[in-house]
Amino acid sequence: MRSRYTAFAVGDPDYLRRSWHSSRRPSTVDLDPDQRWFFLEIVRTESGGPFDDTGIVEFVAHYRSAGKRSSLHEVSRFVREDGAWAYLDGVIQP
Repeated sequence: MRSRYTAFAVGDPDYLRRSWHSSRRPSTVDLDPDQRWFFLEIVRTESGGPFDDTGIVEFVAHYRSAGKRSSLHEVSRFVREDGAWAYLDGVIQP
């Protein structure tokens, strides 16, 4: 999760694509160059340890866009694919 957040923060769409699960990977990832990511809060995790094949991360990512501060609160699911963690999907929280 932290590496994907960093990819958003530094504007690395190639890493975001590579870290997406192959069954859900988009053909392109378009990032907003005016969006600035400031910090990531991990709210909770479930599983995702060294002996797990699945994991859940709930997080809040804080950013600024169009001059306004905002945040993205999501519960994301990850699975191991070829030995590496891959983002499967997420549900945005209110």
